[in-house]
Amino acid sequence: MAQAVEEWYKQMPIITRSYLTAAIVTTVGCSLDIISPYNLYLNPRLVMKQYQIWRLVTNFLYFRKMDLDFLFHMFFLARYCKLLEENTFRGRTADFFYMLLFGASVLTGIVLVGGMIPYVSVSFAKIIFLSNSLTFMMVYVWSKQNPFIHMSFLGLFTFTAAYLPWVLLGFSVLVGASPWVDLLGMIAGHAYYFLEDVYPRMTGRRPLKTPSFIKALFTDDNVVVAQPNNVRFAPAPPVEAQHQD
Repeated sequence: MAQAVEEWYKQMPIITRSYLTAAIVTTVGCSLDIISPYNLYLNPRLVMKQYQIWRLVTNFLYFRKMDLDFLFHMFFLARYCKLLEENTFRGRTADFFYMLLFGASVLTGIVLVGGMIPYVSVSFAKIIFLSNSLTFMMVYVWSKQNPFIHMSFLGLFTFTAAYLPWVLLGFSVLVGASPWVDLLGMIAGHAYYFLEDVYPRMTGRRPLKTPSFIKALFTDDNVVVAQPNNVRFAPAPPVEAQHQD
């Protein structure tokens, strides 16, 4: 059993493995009182006036107390982060890292701006950890990249992946959780999807091109798919994968 878990962990791509490890270590450290959550949460005043810049990163690593909700989000983090990195961003680790950086920046910006808007500032002031929102953003982007995959929710009903974010949002509302966390992730995910996929098709320009200094941090093997000459391929039939979540 331990060997199987070790192999599963080692087979994770680098970004997924790093983020999952940091999230588990941070959350466990807080649960054991080794780390104080008060040193991790997003506080614009402390960031700006006391230069506690690390809060811009650490608020994405803490997933609150270790309970069923923690296991739920660790499952989604490990699953959809890995699926994106291994499939959609295969051979493009720098682009995947830039997607996460973009999402984190959008989420932070929304919370900072929302905290200055009357009537909603109180709601945004309660959002001090954005880890769940960033995870939900990855779920949203994956659902946009794989809209026709058939899924099942707790064995109760089936749906296509395009509706996965809305199903999870509805579930959060049913269990009494705040919908703001999921909605922020959907906003950040849609912003990325629009700028990376929709806008380039409309204009031919790609505004989210990964900076060269980020690409220099990662070395990816080129993924080459060879096709024999003079061979005609019929269109592949649609493949439906059944996932049990």
